[in-house]
Amino acid sequence: MLCFYPVFGMELRMTTTFPSISISTDRLVMRPFEMADIPAYIEMMNDETVVAWMDGPNPYTQVDAERWVRRIAPAERTGGHGIALAVTEFLTQRLVGSVRLLDTDWRTRSTEVRYITAPWARGEGYATESVLAIAQWLFRDQGFERIELRTPADNTASQQVAQKLGCISEGVLRNARIARTRTENGADGGWTDIRTDLIVWGLLPEDLEGVAEQLADAGEYGTYNNWK
Repeated sequence: MLCFYPVFGMELRMTTTFPSISISTDRLVMRPFEMADIPAYIEMMNDETVVAWMDGPNPYTQVDAERWVRRIAPAERTGGHGIALAVTEFLTQRLVGSVRLLDTDWRTRSTEVRYITAPWARGEGYATESVLAIAQWLFRDQGFERIELRTPADNTASQQVAQKLGCISEGVLRNARIARTRTENGADGGWTDIRTDLIVWGLLPEDLEGVAEQLADAGEYGTYNNWK
């Protein structure tokens, strides 16, 4: 079952900011970041795969994490730019990753989604499940008409998430993202910036028809069709 719980009793309504909300699936809880998330968040953000594809500080420190939890993540929502949610396991409350909406256009009801998965949680379908849940919420509850994903050309894992969700590949932005690669002194923690293409994926409400059922039939995770 998929459930949406307003935080602090806030009413869900059409505005130019997202509500402070918690989204639950059979396996996951997506909610605002908390100070207790900081140790696991630092560990995740310093993982080599995350460092390579994301544009956060490197190394990612306690100061960076506190700034994210206290200021940057809340400001994404209150400023109308998007929303940043911690993704946790329903049973253990362990941090699985994060899902972030950004560059939200309230006139066209469109936004971009980015996601990160902790190394221990990869291969479990958590990224697909969390992005599907937030897409259902956006389309059915918030009246959005388009979600965009931008995946680096060599990040096949991220592209697989887009494909499983039924996203349509719409083109390539050449040399559009700066990624990182290990230098010759990589064993000492050295990284260098490289340019990479971005594949642009579009997801519309009709693209999601039947996706949850297909994933459930494939044994990826339990189906969920209702919320409150």
